[in-house]
Amino acid sequence: MDTDTGLLLLRLLTGLLIAAHGVQKVSFLLGGSGLAGGTEEFRHDGFRGGALTALAAGACQIGSGLLLAAGALTPLAAAGAIGVMTVALTVKWPNGLWVQHDGYEYPLVLIGIATTLALTGPGRLSADHALGLPHWPAWSAAAALALGTAGGLAVRALLHHPPAPAPPSPRSP
Repeated sequence: MDTDTGLLLLRLLTGLLIAAHGVQKVSFLLGGSGLAGGTEEFRHDGFRGGALTALAAGACQIGSGLLLAAGALTPLAAAGAIGVMTVALTVKWPNGLWVQHDGYEYPLVLIGIATTLALTGPGRLSADHALGLPHWPAWSAAAALALGTAGGLAVRALLHHPPAPAPPSPRSP
């Protein structure tokens, strides 16, 4: 196997998994709970916006995942994937790193893979190559990481509300 085949396999696995997560957020396909379930997931995690939030997150995951899988507009696809995974990372941050404790390990790995694909480019077996797009410059990977992370953190800041304070405990006489 060569590098281009390896990049193709990595893009397909990562991109299709990200897209599938998006499909689950907005439909009953692939084990999803429908839009109502996706909306409830975001509400449970402390996000405002209801169905619109679930639709936006699902659309970003589907779009960026499919673009990554195809190797199309790779820096833009990576930025989208990094953005949604940054939001997921912030949700799971309080649980620590490890996934068995609902930690942020998986979103962090996906951020790393998307950044790596932005750095390496999608390879010759990609839509970018078939369309004659030049190899993306190195700064585009830094831009994808910066814009994706900043976008994810902005979404978190705008749509997440802190948990309501606990009611005061009754005082004993």
